Amino acid sequence: MVFNRDIARFSVGVIGNVIALILFLSPLPTFIRIWKNKSVEQFSPIPYLATFVNCGLWVLYGVPWVQPNSILVVTINGTGLGIEIVYLTLFFLYSDRKLRTKVFLVILGEIIFVATLAICVLSFVHGNKKRAAIVGSICMVGNILMYASPLAVMKLVIKTKSVEYMPFFLSLFSFLNGVSWTAYALIRFDAYILAPNSMGTVLGLAQLLLYATYYKSTKRQIAERETKGELVMAEKSVAGVAQKPRNDSRV
Repeated sequence: MVFNRDIARFSVGVIGNVIALILFLSPLPTFIRIWKNKSVEQFSPIPYLATFVNCGLWVLYGVPWVQPNSILVVTINGTGLGIEIVYLTLFFLYSDRKLRTKVFLVILGEIIFVATLAICVLSFVHGNKKRAAIVGSICMVGNILMYASPLAVMKLVIKTKSVEYMPFFLSLFSFLNGVSWTAYALIRFDAYILAPNSMGTVLGLAQLLLYATYYKSTKRQIAERETKGELVMAEKSVAGVAQKPRNDSRV
């Protein structure tokens, strides 16, 4: 049986699309929590800001005028772009004023950057190879930033010995996404996809190892916090009863 690279690459690309879609959807429980609590708590916007600009860059890379025959790159990153817009909108709504301003300015800067790059490359650079080289090189940086963005959260995990603010499924599917797109890039060599995704595989694995290391201590901290909260409520209840004025009726 003859190995067909195009079929194999397309098949791996489809698998990569499915995994990437799950990756984009994996923070959904986090944002349901934010929506219910009307607060972003200690969750960081950095991973979502990095993913937002990264998806925009890869959509540009995959268009036919830059890198032909990359429809799978465009479809998944276009979908991811829409999902990140929803996440960032929720983050914007439930942040305090200071953080909200920062998020808005970063988003605005990212949009201006991608739009300027698209106009410059499509207007002044001729030939797909040159365009792909320029956009691909920038995409590599964007992808690395996306995979590296949880480093700030990883620092918090090590400091607090808790993975409460590092969503497990985001870490898991970051790792699987890196593996699938690394395989995609190796079947028909594409350095621009290979370099950042191989690094993403390593960083995703590091997050999973951290999760395994601090999972038990996180459970213990949450249990202690809940117990303490119950004790405080009980004390307040007892104090309320004690302070309640006596309503004696005397004949």
